[in-house]
Amino acid sequence: MARMHTRRRGSSGSDKPVADEAPEWSDVDAADIEARVVELAEQGKDPSQIGLALRDEGVKGVPIPDVKLATGKKVTTILEENDADPELPEDLKNLMERAVRLRDHMETNRQDKSNRRALQNTESKIRRLVDYYRGNKLDEDFTYNYDVAVELLEK
Repeated sequence: MARMHTRRRGSSGSDKPVADEAPEWSDVDAADIEARVVELAEQGKDPSQIGLALRDEGVKGVPIPDVKLATGKKVTTILEENDADPELPEDLKNLMERAVRLRDHMETNRQDKSNRRALQNTESKIRRLVDYYRGNKLDEDFTYNYDVAVELLEK
């Protein structure tokens, strides 16, 4: 598949191994995993960081290679059920952080044309994601601009 803002094709990433159930060496109770997910979310970690922490640290010393296989639910689903889900979706938040950094860079380096183009591409992706999430995870009248992004990221 081609990339969004170039004519090139990207290199494909690795595929996850096909598995129907969690490995037998990782036999942690689903309730313990869910409690650990909520605990990590309360510490301010994003869903992807929670998955990495569970893979590396585990629950009670036992690593959890895949939360969905172990509990039957995704990390974001567990967070939604326990009212610990983030205010903004993680992909949108990361793009907004990048746009704010690029805009700050552009204020001090007005001649940087390649980063101006990168800012335009990033804001285009943000607008596309806002259209996708509007009404579901975002308010119906939400629109993106720099001031709104700065305000949301400061919370």
